[in-house]
This record gives sequence, structure tokens and C-alpha cells, in this order.
Amino acid sequence: MILATVGTEPYPFNRLMTWIGALIERGFLDEEMVVQYGSCTHLPPGVKCYQHLKTDLFDRLSAQARITISHCDEKAIAQLDRSGNPYILVPRAQCYKEHIDDRQIELALSLAQVGVPIAWSPGDLVRFLASPQRLSLPTIKAAANDTLSQRLNNLAG
Repeated sequence: MILATVGTEPYPFNRLMTWIGALIERGFLDEEMVVQYGSCTHLPPGVKCYQHLKTDLFDRLSAQARITISHCDEKAIAQLDRSGNPYILVPRAQCYKEHIDDRQIELALSLAQVGVPIAWSPGDLVRFLASPQRLSLPTIKAAANDTLSQRLNNLAG
């Protein structure tokens, strides 16, 4: 089973839902798919959908999943780490009105430098689904700290 989660942001993440739908329609995803869609208005065909997942259900589904596809959020990463399973992160982008800023893109760029699987396109999803990988939370925290330091330095000028 593959779990996809977009969190609870009030901004739809329809781009990810469209990617998943395209992969299903083209036969790249042929296993059970569970989607937590939040405020998305487009849902992929033939998947089990939940608008929201309580923590216990998220943990149970995440533990059962072969891999989880998630938005690139610090809280989501911590939840994914608890499952011990591989994951793929897809950052929300301000230019698509998926978030109020590009903090997820900034975090994803930093995480990608240390080998965290970041999908920038449907092709990346296919590649990472075929070869799942997982990094430990300490490695991810180090990358997140670098991102925060860079943001603070940029703000300070």
C-alpha cells in the first residue's frame, strides 16, 4: 500500500493529486493507494480517500505503507520518521497557491542535498517509488538546521 498525505494547510495541493492520478492512469501505480487530501479539490481515481487523518490512524496507515508520499513539512517528516518506512517528499509551492510562501521548497532543496528523496515531477515519483529509500531524522534535522541558518542569514542581510 502507498500512503499519500498533504497535511491540513488551507491551500489545495492539487498538483500532487494530479500527479498521482496520472501515474495511476498510466499504470505506474498498481497497488492500493490511500490519500489524505486535506483541502484538495481534485482527487485521483480509484483511491481510498480521507480528508483528515487523526494521529493514531495516520501512524497505523504509515506503518502499513510500503512507502509514503508527503508534503515537505517539518511536522510531517517527524511523523514519517516514526513509521520507519521509506517516504518521498513533494514540496508545496507559492507560485501554484499551495502555500503562503516557499519554505517547503527551501527545505526540500536543503534536504535533497543530503539525499532525502524529493519529487519535483511525476517522473521523480516514479523513480523513487521504484527504489524506496529512507534517511534518519538526525540527518534530516541537520539539513533543516542548515536551511534555518541560511534563512536567518538572508533576513539579516
